[in-house]
Amino acid sequence: MDPLPLSRAFTLIEPGPVVLVTTHDGTRPNIMTITWTMVRGFDASFALTTGSWNHSWRALADSGECVLAIPTADMIDTAVGIGTCSGADTDKFARFGLTPLPARHVGAPLIAECLANIECRVEEIVARLDLVLLRGVAAYIDTGPRDRRLLHAVGDGTFTADGAHFDRSVAMRAKLPDGL
Repeated sequence: MDPLPLSRAFTLIEPGPVVLVTTHDGTRPNIMTITWTMVRGFDASFALTTGSWNHSWRALADSGECVLAIPTADMIDTAVGIGTCSGADTDKFARFGLTPLPARHVGAPLIAECLANIECRVEEIVARLDLVLLRGVAAYIDTGPRDRRLLHAVGDGTFTADGAHFDRSVAMRAKLPDGL
C-alpha cells in the first residue's frame, strides 16, 4: 500500500449520498447541496453539517424544518450547480428548472425531480460542530421507472454513483430490529 496524506483520509469514508436540502425563509424557498449527511438510527433520525456561512442556514435555524431531497446520478450537474451559487441572489428552483411541490408537514418544498424527499424537523443544532440533528416526519419516493443510482461526493470535486446492488435481505432480516 502507498501512503495517503492524512488530510485526504476523509475521501475514503464519504458519509452518504448527495442531498439537496430545501428550506423556506417565510418569503421564498431555497435549495442547498449537502454532501455531509448521516443516518443516526432506524427511526428516521438524520444529521447534516452546515453553518452560518451558508445562505440557507438562517432559514433552517429559524424555521426548524427542511426537506432532504435525494437526487439521482443523472442530476449531478444540477446538484453541483446548486452548490456553487447562492440563494441570496439566485432563485435556484427557477435557474435549475426544478419543480417545488408542497410538503404536508413542513413549510419547505419537496423537489419533484428527485427520487425521494424526506420532510424533517430540526431537533437540535450543535453550533460548535456545525451539526444539525433532524427527525423525519414524512417520506416519499418516486417508484416509477427512472435512474435510481444515488450520487456520492468523494470530497475533492469528484463523485461516484451507486453501481450493482447485492440482495442479502433474507440473511439479514433475522438481525434487524422488529418492524424493519
